[in-house]
Amino acid sequence: MNKKAIAGGVAVAVIIGIIVTYYTGQSAIEKSNLDLERHSGTVDTSMGSPILGSLNAPITIVEFGDYQCPKCDQWFREVRPSVEDNYIKTGKANLVFVDLAFFGPDSTKAAEASYCAGDQSKYWQYHSLLYSNQGQINDGWANTNNLKKFASQLGLNMDLFNNCLDGDIYKNRVAHNVQVAKDNGASGTPTFVIVNSKGEQKRIDGAQPYSIFEQTLDAMR
Repeated sequence: MNKKAIAGGVAVAVIIGIIVTYYTGQSAIEKSNLDLERHSGTVDTSMGSPILGSLNAPITIVEFGDYQCPKCDQWFREVRPSVEDNYIKTGKANLVFVDLAFFGPDSTKAAEASYCAGDQSKYWQYHSLLYSNQGQINDGWANTNNLKKFASQLGLNMDLFNNCLDGDIYKNRVAHNVQVAKDNGASGTPTFVIVNSKGEQKRIDGAQPYSIFEQTLDAMR
């Protein structure tokens, strides 16, 4: 084999190595529907949750929330089921959750844990489990030990989950989402930004009743 052929082979090997390294790094960042180009209006949702609902839905509901937020839990229990039944399951809208974890360190750790569960395709199941087990703010219900217990309840591979959570794999991602929330005027939780296919958007502050979401979503269709 001549020198040019050897050099060419080395170059190809280097390029392949770079590509493999890049995509391996990406999968370490997110294995559950991460799209670095994903935006909804002015909101960078590239590091938010996997999309709940149809990717082609004409309206996106961006929810800025904290797993320790009582009002977020209220919206999850009292309003989201109707929104999901009438808009998300029917293909009229989809939902993206973007972390605004600011109630304390357990809020950040809970958000990280949700993405660790997402690595095993259980993001939304874990998301729901967190709200279903919400306790008082910073009383320990969302400490690391309990976050691992929730993962075990879902039947996750605990070696993978524990390594992810203990290694703070998603710490920077959660910090990024908090900044995105602030950049979009979300000063409390929950805050919602509704974006339609024309790029028009409206903001809903707080755990407003279903009628407010129905009115807003129908007006933006």
